[in-house]
Amino acid sequence: MTDDLRNHIEEAMKLAAAHLGQGRVADYIPALAKVDPNKLGFALALPDGTVHTSGDADEPFSIQSVSKVFTLALALRRVGSSLWDSVGREPSGSAFNSIVQLESEHGIPRNPLINAGALATTDRLIDGRSGDAVADEIVDFMRARAGDDHVGIDFDVAFSESETGARNRSLSHFMDAFGNLKHPVETVVGVYFRQCAIAMSCRQLARAGLFLAMEGCDPLTGEQLIEPHRARRINAIMMLCGHYDNSGEFAFRVGLPGKSGVGGGILCIAPGQGSIAVWSPALNEAGTSLAGAVALEHFAYAAGWSVFD
Repeated sequence: MTDDLRNHIEEAMKLAAAHLGQGRVADYIPALAKVDPNKLGFALALPDGTVHTSGDADEPFSIQSVSKVFTLALALRRVGSSLWDSVGREPSGSAFNSIVQLESEHGIPRNPLINAGALATTDRLIDGRSGDAVADEIVDFMRARAGDDHVGIDFDVAFSESETGARNRSLSHFMDAFGNLKHPVETVVGVYFRQCAIAMSCRQLARAGLFLAMEGCDPLTGEQLIEPHRARRINAIMMLCGHYDNSGEFAFRVGLPGKSGVGGGILCIAPGQGSIAVWSPALNEAGTSLAGAVALEHFAYAAGWSVFD
């Protein structure tokens, strides 16, 4: 089985490498515009602690919106089901930073994985604390899940996010106008920009996602981080909403819960099997790593890991 998985990874990487040079990096964030678009990494973390890697799997990158999965888990752990008073669970069918639906739906974002929904989730996670304390909590959680204290915030990226963050501030002010934020806008976006600027490698990110593959339990520490039903529901939201208006196409091609980020990373969860992280900075039109999605499609098919198999 181990040799089969390694072979599947290498074959998927060869097929994905043929797509390098296509797509474009997220150049609207200046710090991300400098990233080499031809990077390609793959890591598969298994419940026994084995991590299979290929390519640029040990090079840190900005996880961006992949962080939303982890802040969702933390928010559910802190405030429970009351989170759903602030954010929905439906696909948006719109771009990740769209403001259109907020007006017609009275400031309640469609789901926690679009930007507005992630901001609302971060707002609930703050829960009366300082922004610095919550940012530290998120980083500590990511370090513990990755089993690596080198995980941290890339402050150049965080500054770049803040300098170009007018749209996210607008989303936050819009929700605030509808009474759907409990904390000052600058506190919320300050945490949000830092969580998105966390830098991790594919190896670290794959390890961090394992608890979602194992019903909320970190298989390497034995710690039950969230209830099994909440882990299943996070996976469901990832399947339906993890790639914005490209979520249906990703489910069709890959068949696994996943979350993309404009830094070029994708986290995929194979329930009961393992956690996969890929990274390639050049994006398709929906903001998902182009070569990374190709690698995941071919690996999931070869391994027979689609949830629809």
